[in-house]
Amino acid sequence: MRRSIRRMPPQTMITLGFLSLVLVVMLLSIYKTFVPPPTETPELTASARETLAATGVIIDVASSNTKQNWINAVAEQFNADGHTTSAGRQIFVQVSHVLSGGSQQAILSGTLQPTVWSPGEYSWVEGANQVWQDRTGHALVSEHCLPTANAPSGLAMWRPMAEALGWPDTPIGWGDLLALANADDGWGSVGHPEWGAFQFGHVHPDFSNVGLLLLSSLAYHAAGKTAGLQVTDVYSDPAQTAFRQLELKTYHYGLQSRDLLDLMVNRGPSYLHAVTTSEAETLRTNAERGDRLRFPLAFIFLSDGTFWSEHPYCILSEAEWVSDEQQDAARIFRDYLLSPSQQDIAVNYYIRPVNQQSPLHAPIALEYGTDPRVTQATSPALESPSADVANAVRDVFHMTKKPAAVLLILDTSGSMGGDLITNAVASAQNFIRRMSARDEVYVLGFSTTPVWIGQGGLISEVGETIVQNVGGLYADGGTALHDAMCMAVATIEDVRARHDAAGEPHLYGIVLLSDGGDTSSTITENQMFEMCLPDGENADGVKVFTISYGQYADQDLMTRIARRTNGKPFQGGPDNIEQIYSAISAEQ
Repeated sequence: MRRSIRRMPPQTMITLGFLSLVLVVMLLSIYKTFVPPPTETPELTASARETLAATGVIIDVASSNTKQNWINAVAEQFNADGHTTSAGRQIFVQVSHVLSGGSQQAILSGTLQPTVWSPGEYSWVEGANQVWQDRTGHALVSEHCLPTANAPSGLAMWRPMAEALGWPDTPIGWGDLLALANADDGWGSVGHPEWGAFQFGHVHPDFSNVGLLLLSSLAYHAAGKTAGLQVTDVYSDPAQTAFRQLELKTYHYGLQSRDLLDLMVNRGPSYLHAVTTSEAETLRTNAERGDRLRFPLAFIFLSDGTFWSEHPYCILSEAEWVSDEQQDAARIFRDYLLSPSQQDIAVNYYIRPVNQQSPLHAPIALEYGTDPRVTQATSPALESPSADVANAVRDVFHMTKKPAAVLLILDTSGSMGGDLITNAVASAQNFIRRMSARDEVYVLGFSTTPVWIGQGGLISEVGETIVQNVGGLYADGGTALHDAMCMAVATIEDVRARHDAAGEPHLYGIVLLSDGGDTSSTITENQMFEMCLPDGENADGVKVFTISYGQYADQDLMTRIARRTNGKPFQGGPDNIEQIYSAISAEQ
């Protein structure tokens, strides 16, 4: 049952506000005293891999980002200790850090072939096994995956805002957040009208473990359950209503929670008020970015229940690229990872050990931004969603999220000849095909002058025609990048005004792809920045995602354009342009 929030007298609120500010200043100084050293396992060159493989055994571990620093430190020590297989050959562990959903897709497509896969949650493995079973007649992972950590997922919120909701002593659940999101006076409903409307950000459930789990917990809330969530529960009217209420107050998506936390660091409390993330990422941000935070962040365990992600260690024993000796080596490293000594140091890297005998200590402490009193014994552990339920959660998300209005700006200048234009066109077409029928798309090509490519509008109405029109682009002429950007911003702002007038909230994005600097514009670079680009101050503003395409692109200019507007800069070429467009899709 959702608690009610009672208003306090103004004098009491002012006094508490002053005391909170003093506490915040003290906490920021504390955070700076604890910053575990970041670690990385060096990436092996092709020649180094060949040498090591001749004398030893290499196991490639694809591990979720949440436990990055911890597993790097463990792997580094393991490699230094010189562990060997039962046949006496030395083992070398190579760790790569991946998104749970992204790595699942990469393994299934064959672009990622690890010995060990450790996503955030077992449901990703279950989903991969289903696909693999359909393809080959057998599972990808056949032996039991042991858990490596207890990593709770929840919300990171500015500490004064969390305290206004009662953190850390008063339970905060989805009901409270939805009530806040839907209150006519926003934060005024809890005594802080100066904070305006609630502004939320969450990671994309198609790619992120945290994104999937937090939306699954919202479905659990709507169903009034902590276990046994069914597909019918997710598609029910209460669940769709809850999703829709949340998505209306969601202004930014991301591939991973670090991207959203970086936005909170860089833009401050006026941009986003809370984001979905893990306890570990919240603590890491407080510790490593504390000198740039306006206030420290508080990690909120949602009172409806918590996903204590187990980060399973899965040996891909049925994959044709994993040898018997690699399986043996992977089991040896797994036992080392789960040993008491290595579990004990997990806390230093913001990870709660799966070994219940390992004591909790700073930085898993209230003064660092989380409540160590909350454990699996005090916060109900939500049952992991099955693969079918996870698919339903992602489906309802797509059904209820705000539609996107996206404008593509494609460089068709003479320097884009050959593979550059061929791959850029094909990837842009695939990007458009992936958009929802409710989304809108507009395409502006530019060489010596900008030219509209077909008639933009709803994907359901113009999508296939736009795809065909983009297919006819070819490289010729100069590069009027500044003129194209200004024309695009003016157009998308007109689209936004039309939506505002009709009461139809959207997300707005511009994707700029160019392989060089401006050569033909009538508008100067300074005019573009000062008179055309969105200022990036508002979370619901237009975001520009830039793709510096090829070795001669003006990367500095493209980066500044993206950063100014809270978009994201990418650098690529024909080999990775498809992956870049997929990443941009996750932001919209």
